[in-house]
Amino acid sequence: MIQKIGQRRKEVNICIYGASSQKISPAYLEEAMRLGEALGNARHRLVFGGGLTGMMGAVAEGFQKAGAEIVGVAPTFFCIPGVLLENCNDFIYTETMRERKQVMEDLSDAFVALPGGIGTLDELFEIMTLRQLGRHEKPVFLYNCDGFFDGLLDYLNTLAQEQFMAPLSEQELFRVVRTPEELLEHLKN
Repeated sequence: MIQKIGQRRKEVNICIYGASSQKISPAYLEEAMRLGEALGNARHRLVFGGGLTGMMGAVAEGFQKAGAEIVGVAPTFFCIPGVLLENCNDFIYTETMRERKQVMEDLSDAFVALPGGIGTLDELFEIMTLRQLGRHEKPVFLYNCDGFFDGLLDYLNTLAQEQFMAPLSEQELFRVVRTPEELLEHLKN
């Protein structure tokens, strides 16, 4: 059984999902770093996929800049030079991607999805599904910087209109935030 890191401390263990691509616009990377620094300055701890680059690397850099703790979680097959952030406070290696998601879920008190690709969406949809099924009550946030998730939100509303799911207004699957300050305000509650 996994023991929760920092159980006796007040800070929140925040799992942040995001892309690892090195081709992302600098504007997104700057926003991820700004978010990481704000959360780190609020003495929260980062739990993330351990990536060195992209949104993962940028948010971790923000946490590091604030002097906050970082926990990386990655499967052993990612142990390739230049892929993982080596100077995390803790690093947990898993055998599979499924195990990685489970460890991140177990360690975290809240979840934030930054802009990302298929892997980020996989993580986001799994954690929302588990919340919908009552498997956890931890808050889930979409960090909608520059309207990145607007298309996804439109799609989810279409699913509800076509009766494939309940309207978003009737569910508490996630909250949309656009700034670090907005996220921090929600985390206080």
